[in-house]
Amino acid sequence: MNSLLKSERLSSKKAIEQLFDRGGSGVIFPLRYLSLENGEEINSILISVSKRYFKRANRRNLIKRRIREAYRINKSPLRGKSLNIAFIYISKEAAGFSVIEDAMKRIIFRLAEG
Repeated sequence: MNSLLKSERLSSKKAIEQLFDRGGSGVIFPLRYLSLENGEEINSILISVSKRYFKRANRRNLIKRRIREAYRINKSPLRGKSLNIAFIYISKEAAGFSVIEDAMKRIIFRLAEG
């Protein structure tokens, strides 16, 4: 099943702080990612789009929806892992869904094998 449950959203301030302090990172344009083992049974994600480059909330939300959908469709290789993952959008331009999905597939493949 390819749903994105509420429990798959990273919302704990402590977990987010640990992720940004100790998490391993990488960049596959237009996304930067951080990941850290969470010790739970489920993967949790956080999505961030900078207000600096996208002043209007509707543009930021569009990009967040695209990232969330790309993750939801392609998350199956991460089954069995227990990771906290942050996806940070780093491009100054709004990319199309196919570009974001391609980057997401490559990130998930990296995380699944590593």
